[in-house]
Amino acid sequence: QSRALIMTRARSDGAQKRLLVYVGLVAVSLLFLYFYFGSRNSSESALEYSSRSLRRLGTSYLTGDEDSDNGSKQEESSSKFDMDDGEHNISPRSFPVCDDRHSELIPCLDRNLIYQMRLKLDLSLMEHYERHCPMPERRFNCRIPPPTGYKVPIKWPKSRDEVWKANIPHTHLAHEKSDQNWMVVKGDKINFPGGGTHFHYGADKYIAHIANMLNFSNDILNNEGRLRTVLDVGCGVASFGGYLLSSNIIAMSLAPNDVHQNQIQFALERGIPAFLGVLGTKRLPYPSRSFDFSHCSRCRIDWLQRDGILLLELDRVLRPGGYFAYSSPEAYAQDEEDRRIWKKMSALVGRMCWKIAAKKNQTVIWQKPLTNDCYLEREPGTQPPLCRSDDDPDAVWGVQMEACITPYSEHDHKTRGSGLAPWPERLVSPPPRLADLGYSGETFDKDMEVWRQRVDSYWSLLGTKMSSDTVRNVMDMKANLGSFAAALKDKDVWVMNVVPEDGPNTLKIVYDRGLIGTIHNWCESYSTYPRTYDMLHAWTVFSDVEKKGCSREDLLLEIDRILRPTGFLIIRDRQSVIDSVKRYASALHWDVVAAEEEEGDENVAVIQKKLWLTSESFRATD
Repeated sequence: QSRALIMTRARSDGAQKRLLVYVGLVAVSLLFLYFYFGSRNSSESALEYSSRSLRRLGTSYLTGDEDSDNGSKQEESSSKFDMDDGEHNISPRSFPVCDDRHSELIPCLDRNLIYQMRLKLDLSLMEHYERHCPMPERRFNCRIPPPTGYKVPIKWPKSRDEVWKANIPHTHLAHEKSDQNWMVVKGDKINFPGGGTHFHYGADKYIAHIANMLNFSNDILNNEGRLRTVLDVGCGVASFGGYLLSSNIIAMSLAPNDVHQNQIQFALERGIPAFLGVLGTKRLPYPSRSFDFSHCSRCRIDWLQRDGILLLELDRVLRPGGYFAYSSPEAYAQDEEDRRIWKKMSALVGRMCWKIAAKKNQTVIWQKPLTNDCYLEREPGTQPPLCRSDDDPDAVWGVQMEACITPYSEHDHKTRGSGLAPWPERLVSPPPRLADLGYSGETFDKDMEVWRQRVDSYWSLLGTKMSSDTVRNVMDMKANLGSFAAALKDKDVWVMNVVPEDGPNTLKIVYDRGLIGTIHNWCESYSTYPRTYDMLHAWTVFSDVEKKGCSREDLLLEIDRILRPTGFLIIRDRQSVIDSVKRYASALHWDVVAAEEEEGDENVAVIQKKLWLTSESFRATD
């Protein structure tokens, strides 16, 4: 009887175990179905994609040629916006989410692409830090995910001094530059004390020191409005540029995506104007005579290489009478190598007709001449030579640098300078170089008034979505004369003015107004990190891309890559183009928040990018 009881209990225990296993399997199956189908309807991932998308999902650039014909055909077929009301006007499929490893992807500055394409680049010339864009069949066709724990960025002006660590989860600079006060990790934030390699105790004191060296009034570097635009080469995390803003000076903080990775990303996250670029083999994407002042604080550049070609590139973009402040051991150290470099560099700038404006402690400031007189008085055969008379100093897109001196125009030579008004009058005063483009002062004034009205209309459309600190980093994707940016003067924003590479070279007018910008072709990816701008303004940009036969999907994904979550895209274009873009809004997790019909061919739509998180990011915020 006891044996039977034991056997009964054993069978009962076995049945209970089988029941538990069965219940467990059912639970696991239900959880799998929940996450699988739930993710299809959420922003965690989009699983509907074409063969082209599979090749570009983000796990890697595939080296095989399979389906390349199909990919190129799809590229060609999608290069036109759907303008009719026929069967093509359907909602597009969802876009997949790129692999998390690509949360900081910069397609035209991607080291993986360079490696896989086996490009033969000269590392000594920094060619690997220049732009190398993927062919259409190698482009990613997916949305860039935010990093784990991503948060909406801290607002300006607080962001100058602190950002969320989760948004840029890289702390190696804090350790590497711990003795220089670049940045400090404090809990869930990264703080920026304002230090730099050469100004450990604060950029504000260093800036005042430079102004004092030049005998500027009240030790303020803007020199009563005469010094407005600055190029900071090898800028680090851009504290120098950040502290210039309070003096009504705007700096283009420039650095490559080098061993100090993410320095420009930190700058833009802080709300400071910055750009990914390098002094390598190609001209910087700025016209001649763009900057009043340039700066290098231990920027680790060999200025003597290739007959001084890099210093001559600085000379090209400096205005008549412009300054170059150089803080480096060569300017003050006494060891033999530093003295050798200083002697050679002094000889080079002397032949370039630069003069020492001031030299004190560890900093020397050179000044460029106001006229061509010195150039014309040099001995025949003096190196570097003057550039050829047929050289266009304002042609910069993909143009190789040359080791020559850019002489001034006849106008600048006669007027002994650029003839620009001091800031802020400079912003609204027609600059002399308008004549180069055949524009009149009346055209300039009318353009200014049109964009004032348009910007007022944009802000009215945004209504309660817009407050004084909603946006900080703004990009005008087709800037023309810069009047959109000028109309934003009284708002606490800065604008990157982008001028098309194949249109009138109006970027020099943008700089002559005391603004900053760059040249670009929107058929390619822009040189910035993901999630770096709060607002993009696209005036006929989609129509222009269509005319070039480029992919609308690539442009939409590029805009999505650049925009911060909760950021805005303002489209001013033909209504058929706007309707086409709207059909992509759901697939991109965008909201169309406002629209306005206007007289003429152009209408307006305002789109806001939603904040969405991957499954990893979502779990990290719990």
